[in-house]
Amino acid sequence: MVSPPARYLVFFQYFGTKYSGVMETSNDQSIVGVQNYLEKAAQNLKPIVPIKFHISSRTDSGVHALSNSAHLDIQRAPGKPAFNEKELVYSLNYHLKPEPIRCLNVPAMRDAAQFLLGTHDFSTFRSLNSETPFQSPVRTILQVDIRPSSGFLSHHYEHRGLEFWELKFRSRSFLYRQVRRMVGALVAVGQGKLTPHHIKELLERKDSRAFPPNAMAPPSGLFLKSVEYNEADLDTTIAPGE
Repeated sequence: MVSPPARYLVFFQYFGTKYSGVMETSNDQSIVGVQNYLEKAAQNLKPIVPIKFHISSRTDSGVHALSNSAHLDIQRAPGKPAFNEKELVYSLNYHLKPEPIRCLNVPAMRDAAQFLLGTHDFSTFRSLNSETPFQSPVRTILQVDIRPSSGFLSHHYEHRGLEFWELKFRSRSFLYRQVRRMVGALVAVGQGKLTPHHIKELLERKDSRAFPPNAMAPPSGLFLKSVEYNEADLDTTIAPGE
């Protein structure tokens, strides 16, 4: 007996420079759509009926997407169970490796973030500078949040269905470029380039050279949100003449 198809909602991102837009085009064109590559990758799942991506939001030629979405139905051979979330995301990303297209896996990023919480030697997550020999690499991360954000420019993109995500870190102090490295590593997990357990392994290496090349997040998305003080730190009496 043939099982009914399972329906999935997937979120994906892409750099649109090399594509004619997100929608499917004829394969004989010199530049084709993102959908062409998504459906080509999906056929590696061995469905018994060709998989069609129903894209939620059209983007034009050259336009990038931080988070577009689509639903798809997958009907597998008799006796084959439906794919779970991790299996589907891993397989699609694996077959999309040559292309700048990814299904961003936020639950995996949150799992990975748990390894960063607490007190650790963050040597792998710092860049070297003149202060490195004099600084302890031990830092305590008090909070890591990954959550949807309105984004500063989101009102300009409402019609395209883009989603913005905010990564928030809280600590008494950070090492040189520590936040950019942590963000880059977590995004790499979301893209399937690293697994959550890789974050734990990077911490255990305690070597800045072990950090994956080109994985550091750019400075343009980094904001210092606030500086907090304990009330006791502010209640300091200065003696006359000091």
